[in-house]
Amino acid sequence: MKKISNIHDIKFSKDEIPLKSDSSNLFLEVMISISVFLFSVTLAGVLAINSMLSNWSDSILGALTVQIMPVNNVNKEKSIEETLIHQNKALEFLKTVDGIEKATPLDDKQLQRLLRPWLGDGIDIKDLPIPRLIDVKLVPHAQIDFMALAEKLAEISPLASLDSHKLWLSKLIQFADGLKNLALVALFLVLSISAGGIIYATKSSLGLHKQVISILHIMGAKDAYIAKQFARRTGYISFLGGLVGIAFAVPTIFAIAKLSEKIEGGIITEASLSWLSWSSILSLPLFSAIVAMMTAYVTVKKTLEKMM
Repeated sequence: MKKISNIHDIKFSKDEIPLKSDSSNLFLEVMISISVFLFSVTLAGVLAINSMLSNWSDSILGALTVQIMPVNNVNKEKSIEETLIHQNKALEFLKTVDGIEKATPLDDKQLQRLLRPWLGDGIDIKDLPIPRLIDVKLVPHAQIDFMALAEKLAEISPLASLDSHKLWLSKLIQFADGLKNLALVALFLVLSISAGGIIYATKSSLGLHKQVISILHIMGAKDAYIAKQFARRTGYISFLGGLVGIAFAVPTIFAIAKLSEKIEGGIITEASLSWLSWSSILSLPLFSAIVAMMTAYVTVKKTLEKMM
């Protein structure tokens, strides 16, 4: 039989501390499940808002609309003809402006589609004094003096007016930024509460196994070795809890997206999640396990240092 010359030569197995039987395991798993669920749904909201703001920037800030007011005349056909003449004048002018990539007049079908949410189906826009619209796409990062452009446009056609969308869009962006900041605060709170729960569960487990830990110390076990056992177990439980949380979160995210499709106007539908966003969300169980392991490891090390 081999004689042990030094107590530090003792080789320990990985299960000296019976952590599997801890009463705090269920608490930790349920808490992580709820935390990952809330974190996933909130993170999806933050990423969707970022996507929405990006789409607005590309599709709206990079464009403007020119409106041609209809000519008032007793003869409807003549009124439409004169309105189209003003539209063509404005269109020809816009094509010569530096910084404008493309100018496209909206036809009757497109105008009717825009008015459908307010007027419903079956409305013939030829019977109504509807302004004509020109959709203008700007060159990326173009520097345009909108005030000067509006003045020149008014000289070409007194019935034409310019809308750069910036006034009303800035209010929407402020609102979306406010929602995003609230969501980020919620993420921080969820993360903080989760860390607090892990610290509480770890300290409770340390108290339960205080005698075993004391024996291991006498036998030569280091604090780092004991902390690793707690970290491994906490990480495993957190990963399982994270899987449960993400299993409930994914259908919830799809359900919210389905409800948002019913909102008219296309503003909310600009929010979407890319594959990179989904990868971030689906990786949360692994992220929660890593955070839990680090938190448990540091908690055990700090606590044992105070005990010794």
